[in-house]
Amino acid sequence: MKIFGLAGWSGAGKTTLLVRLLPILAARGLRVSTVKHAHESFDIDLPGKDSYEHRKAGAAEVLVSSRQRWAMIHEHRGTAEPSLDELVALLSPVDLVLVEGFKRHAHDKLEVHRGGKPFLYPDDPHIVAIASDSPVPESGRPVFPRDDTEGIAAFLMRHCGLPGA
Repeated sequence: MKIFGLAGWSGAGKTTLLVRLLPILAARGLRVSTVKHAHESFDIDLPGKDSYEHRKAGAAEVLVSSRQRWAMIHEHRGTAEPSLDELVALLSPVDLVLVEGFKRHAHDKLEVHRGGKPFLYPDDPHIVAIASDSPVPESGRPVFPRDDTEGIAAFLMRHCGLPGA
C-alpha cells in the first residue's frame, strides 16, 4: 500500500484538505484509507453504551459491529503507542493510505502551512511538496495554494505512482 502524509501545525488546515481530497481520489477509482494521529486521549465511545462499559470494565479490545460498519477499540493499558507502520499493518489493503499527523515519521508528506508558524520542510527531507496560502521561501519543492485540491490530488497520484495519474 502506498502511504502519503499531510503534516503541519495544529490549525493549518490538514483535516480540511484531507476531507476535500478523499472524494476526488475516490472519483478517480482509488480505494483510500486514513490514519489520524491524536495527541491526547480521545474517545469514540459514549458513556452508557455497552461497548463503553465493556472497555471501562477492563476489556483489552472491544469490537462493535452492525450491518453498516464495524469498529474496534484497543486500550493500551500501559503499553507503548503503536508506530505508524504497526497501525498501517492493521488496515485492509487499499490503493493509498493518507496519514494526518505523524509528522516526524519517515514517509513522504505534503506540508500544509498557514502563516504565523515556522515551516517544517527545512528540517524534514520527507516533505516533498507544500500547500500554503502565504509566501514560501525557495524550497526546491512543488508549492500549491491550500485550496488547489485538484492540483494536489494530481501531484499526490503522480508522486505515489497510482493508476490514473
